[in-house]
Amino acid sequence: MIQSLTFFILSVLFIFEFGQDTYRRLREEMVRYQIEARNVRHEATLEAMRTVPRHEFMPSQMQRFAYDDRPVSIGYGQTISQPYIVAFMTSVIDPDPDDRVLEIGTGSGYQAAVLAEIVQEVYTIEIIPELGERAEEKFKELGYQNIHTKIGDGYHGWPEKAPFDAIVVTAAPEEIPTPLIEQLKEGGKLVIPVGSKYSVQSLQLLTIKDGKTRIQNLFPVRFVPFTRD
Repeated sequence: MIQSLTFFILSVLFIFEFGQDTYRRLREEMVRYQIEARNVRHEATLEAMRTVPRHEFMPSQMQRFAYDDRPVSIGYGQTISQPYIVAFMTSVIDPDPDDRVLEIGTGSGYQAAVLAEIVQEVYTIEIIPELGERAEEKFKELGYQNIHTKIGDGYHGWPEKAPFDAIVVTAAPEEIPTPLIEQLKEGGKLVIPVGSKYSVQSLQLLTIKDGKTRIQNLFPVRFVPFTRD
């Protein structure tokens, strides 16, 4: 009873302290000091990061950490990625307003919302039903009408909606799934962490040009493992 009362009081104080103006200021600072300072220059990405309320995609007890420079647990062994990583992965696919983008690993829904601020359509797949359903409700609550959700195994992508201008993968397989490569348009880009959960992973950018694939290793990362049904 005492613990419940304490949690309630802290929650009320938290809501009082962190109003929308505070969150807006924290987003501006996040973009300035965590993202622009690390040379992310894609203006549409920066504006999306200033706009999307990252705290809305996190458990209420963790929202005070929403604009810190770190990943945060969202339950079920999953995390919401560090803001810089979200911004970098978004900018590196160089999204345009008329693009259709596939995301594998909806998680909290934050990455999909950032993409949805920039591109025409986002298709996002989550293997954990509870997370997929929670994210879908959040998209509706925040008014996103260009995000399409699916619960299932992301390894196979979303072939009936392919091809895509870009694909963003937010969990690490040991190798890039072939079906995802096959669902990219000519000139398309796929950004994905690759590697074992027991070793350093590499963030990779795959591009298709003249029917040929090119893979570039970007930098070491640490993502949750890519899970299968």
